[in-house]
Amino acid sequence: MSFRKNLLHARHHFVFLLGLTVAFGFVFTIEQQEFRDDLVTHLIYSPDIPSNEPRPLNQAERQWALTAWQYFENNTQPSGLVNSVNDYPSTTLWDTSSYLMALIAASKLDIINETEFNQRMSAALASLAQLPLFDEQLPNKAYDTRSLAMVNYDNTPNERGIGWSAIDIGRLLVPFNILVWEYPTYTHQVNRVLSRWDLDPMLQESLLYGATVEQEQTLYVQEGRIGYEEYAGKSLNLMGKDVAQALRYTDFLILKEIEGVEVPTDSRDPKRFKAHNYVVSESYILDGLEFGWDKISHEFAWRVYSAQKSRYDRTGTLTAVSEDNIDRAPYFVYNTVFADGKAWNAISDSGEDASEFRTLSTKAAFGWYALYRDPYSLKLMDKASTLFNPEKGWYSGFYETLNETNKALTANTNGIILESLLYIEQGPLLRAGTQSDPVRLAQKESL
Repeated sequence: MSFRKNLLHARHHFVFLLGLTVAFGFVFTIEQQEFRDDLVTHLIYSPDIPSNEPRPLNQAERQWALTAWQYFENNTQPSGLVNSVNDYPSTTLWDTSSYLMALIAASKLDIINETEFNQRMSAALASLAQLPLFDEQLPNKAYDTRSLAMVNYDNTPNERGIGWSAIDIGRLLVPFNILVWEYPTYTHQVNRVLSRWDLDPMLQESLLYGATVEQEQTLYVQEGRIGYEEYAGKSLNLMGKDVAQALRYTDFLILKEIEGVEVPTDSRDPKRFKAHNYVVSESYILDGLEFGWDKISHEFAWRVYSAQKSRYDRTGTLTAVSEDNIDRAPYFVYNTVFADGKAWNAISDSGEDASEFRTLSTKAAFGWYALYRDPYSLKLMDKASTLFNPEKGWYSGFYETLNETNKALTANTNGIILESLLYIEQGPLLRAGTQSDPVRLAQKESL
């Protein structure tokens, strides 16, 4: 369907979209104004942050994109959903979001044609509209990709479910926003999904709350730490939700000197608040790839990246850390710049030491390369570009101490790689409110 036909089909959504644009600009303006004066004075914005204009992918980058898409070719279920991990029929909303973003990227990069895009997107949205909900309110943390049943993290059925993740839900709203803005024929299907959700329990006092189950009771817990909290809040803000507190970077901000760089960290004590305060690459990378960074997240991302570069300069060890699946127990590790009071901490979900599994993250290397394309990110890509299986996709990374490839294959790694490559070609992926969005184009055509 042509773009003009899409505009005509979606004309009754324009007022709704324009309202989202106003909400987007209003809340982000407030967020900038509320950045505390003392921190502005202290944080002298880095003058040497690289900036790159969009350009076509080169031959090697196009092959990288084809390799990433192979993961999704291999792991799509008849339900239309994709396995989070290779051959493991389970998913989370975060990983489903990575699939939808990969699907959008594959279409825009001409890896798949319009027919395949439409078939895949329609099937995925149809399944999302059928998911059973935790407490009949919001999507469960995990689902079986074959049956759509709510499951535990080990993929065993759980009729009630195990709770929801506000951060995961915020992530899913990123591709939903892109669909509403750029593919308005899918607005109805997106609305079918969202109309079943009750977001009120997730949004309390302008903050994000997840849900978990303790002794058969639903427990609501504030969710998100610096980096992830603001990232998830931005997509909810685009949907017109009040997340003003979640968007504030400074309420719990404390700067920690790591490798000579003052890195933004979260001051909330993990022992008191029962949540780890990870500082990793992924939240800042996604913020840059998808939203284009605001003034604060741009500076914070550069500091997180610079600390990793400085570690390489000091030790000679290529450093690009983030959370990742790994190919052996404990199967998921948070490789961090800082967590729980310690620089370069590598821990499991339960907080146990996992330093032997510290990894150069493939998705982090791709993300930093797409955003900066500076000498250090090129060094990262020299290594990361070798970590793949042409028939299965990109591996999750390379173990520092073990000196071997982490051969876990995941939707998130391959999805973020496709996002990164699309960013090289077009810049930020969610362009709501820009001169290229359909509302503004429609307004121009009416003059």
